[in-house]
Amino acid sequence: MLKYHVDDIRTIALVGHAAAGKTTLADALLYRAHAVARPGSVDDETSVSDFDDEEHRRHFSIDTSVLHAEYNGKALYLLDAPGYPDFVGAALEALNAVETAVIVISAVNGIEVNTRRMFHEARKQDLARMIVINKLDADKIDFPKLLESIRETFGKECVLVNAPDGLGADFTKVFSIIDPPETIPPKCPIDVAKARSQLVDAIVDADEKLMEKYLEEGTLAPAILEAALPNAIAAHTIIPIFCTAAKKDRGVEELLEGLTKFALSPKYTAPRLREYDEKIDPEHPLQPDENGEFVGQVFKNVNDKFVGHLSFIRVLSGKMTPDKPLINLRTGKSWRVGHILLVQGHDHVDAPEAVPGDIVAVAKIDDLHIGDTVAYSTNIKRFPEPHFPTPMYGLAVEPKNRGDEQKISQSLAKIADEDPTVKVSHDPQTHELVVAGISQLHLEVIQNRLKRRFGLEIVTKEPKIPYRETIQTEASADHRHKKQTGGRGQFAEVHLRIYPLSRDIKTLEQLQAEFANKSRFEKMRAVHYDPDHNFAFIDHIVGGTIPNQFIPAVEKGCKELLERGALAGYRIQDVAVEVHFGKDHPVDSSEAAFKTAARIAFKKAFLAARPILLEPIVKLEVTVPSKYTGAILSDLNTRRAQVENQDSLPGDLTVLTAKVPLAEVTRYKASLDSITQGQGSYILDYSHYDVVPPQVQQQIVSKAKLAADEDE
Repeated sequence: MLKYHVDDIRTIALVGHAAAGKTTLADALLYRAHAVARPGSVDDETSVSDFDDEEHRRHFSIDTSVLHAEYNGKALYLLDAPGYPDFVGAALEALNAVETAVIVISAVNGIEVNTRRMFHEARKQDLARMIVINKLDADKIDFPKLLESIRETFGKECVLVNAPDGLGADFTKVFSIIDPPETIPPKCPIDVAKARSQLVDAIVDADEKLMEKYLEEGTLAPAILEAALPNAIAAHTIIPIFCTAAKKDRGVEELLEGLTKFALSPKYTAPRLREYDEKIDPEHPLQPDENGEFVGQVFKNVNDKFVGHLSFIRVLSGKMTPDKPLINLRTGKSWRVGHILLVQGHDHVDAPEAVPGDIVAVAKIDDLHIGDTVAYSTNIKRFPEPHFPTPMYGLAVEPKNRGDEQKISQSLAKIADEDPTVKVSHDPQTHELVVAGISQLHLEVIQNRLKRRFGLEIVTKEPKIPYRETIQTEASADHRHKKQTGGRGQFAEVHLRIYPLSRDIKTLEQLQAEFANKSRFEKMRAVHYDPDHNFAFIDHIVGGTIPNQFIPAVEKGCKELLERGALAGYRIQDVAVEVHFGKDHPVDSSEAAFKTAARIAFKKAFLAARPILLEPIVKLEVTVPSKYTGAILSDLNTRRAQVENQDSLPGDLTVLTAKVPLAEVTRYKASLDSITQGQGSYILDYSHYDVVPPQVQQQIVSKAKLAADEDE
């Protein structure tokens, strides 16, 4: 294998909307670079990039695949990312590992939801951006209109660096705008002189001396423009546009040459290094230098049934070799790597070493998670972890076959380890195993992978919304628990008062300062605080009316109700309980008796204290073509949403932000797709808990009582 230096490496993510032809383009680039013996095809399931069974079945990418090629003395790493918004986690993984984002646009469908999202995500990460207009061999393409919409949506920096000689059946090749032919093809769909003028303006805009030369001489030689192009891309004054028809191998070689010449090398200092230098460790900046201190970051995990656990590492600084122990800076643990793997889709070969910019994998190190920083020294500070959307689309799962509970939990944990937009949790309140993802399609894929990879079948159902219960006023109650069963009986009597507790209280110290103190409870003996439920237990017993040995049982009884709920079976929060009186029996009293008496007394008091339900509120951000704004606003009004902001975006788009109850948007995607004909996108994130309106609470409580009656 050739030894490449940092300057010779190019890291590229192919991103965009589904069906833009990214995977076909990746396969064509590999073939053109002679990295594979024959061109792969998505249609006949021979693609090097799409190799997973689920991808074969569905004919679209689900995961980001890691590919590599050598061309013109350069090492290229191509990360082919999925285009459906449902698998955005995998696409963001790809952007986290590269210098250059290539946004692929279908000439047929134009700019779509994920085209915009990936462009903006790449801009947010300060990556170099290029655009590829693919499928120019299709019929009925309005190329000038598409170019205009790209420049309107993404900025005037978007300019052609090559152009098609025709469209549809007339598209046979591309020609350079930097150095156009003397005779322009008669069916070329653009004004070449205008396109070249736009290109030159964008390049010289990044270099004052070059601009002066251009203004003095009125023209610049192609060689000068080509040499200046990478700096202009790094300065974001230009976003070059390439033209291709990947299936027919047109424009692919020119794109390959463009990537090797113009895509940025790691020497341009990736934004992740700048952020590290400025915010994390300004005194010890890291440089993409193979002679520096070794640092890498895990950006992707795969649990392969043949190889086992694979962790993909982007080398950021220094040199990685297989003989040195790798330290996970999150845990402090170290492992001997043994092998550094250079991955080509599903296959891999050993690599002798890796330098900044290299994207490699290590096998069978189970405790490496996405975002982990790895190094050879513990003196290095950890890199900021990448941000991924919060999964909000949940399903409760249970095994189809008894005895598979443990297997399902372990298998889902492996899937969640691969996908940062999957969250698996066991809800202690609802006693359900809940899998949360980005969408219904996302969770369908997870369900199929459970079956194919692990042989597990599950039954899914709508998870319960995690409502909370609390009170609005003070109340008191007591309960005498008395049973005589022939032998030793059961006896306990507990008197208590309950109080609403401010949600602002977070610590025991704050509780004692603001609420549970001698000025309020004169003879208070002790106070305990549970921050998870914002619950206070106050021992205000005087004269030993409840013996000391039974006080912990009283507290346990109250805490049992916190998880069970009193109103509708949901978790209780923001409550203080004061136990102030009780009675015992020298023979029949026991811990179990006092626990039962306390729980029932607490429930009586809770139901007398004007109980209410709280519901999770999420922040909803919806992006739609402007013509659908009215329909979206009308729909949000029916969902109890509070619209907070409305902004216009380039490309005739509107973005709306609102706070809305989670219960109203658990299946929002279907409604949004219906309203916008699939052209809308949205993001959900948790905001806070708020009071459920009385009429909605009545429905929830009625359903809970009905379910309880059925259980009995």
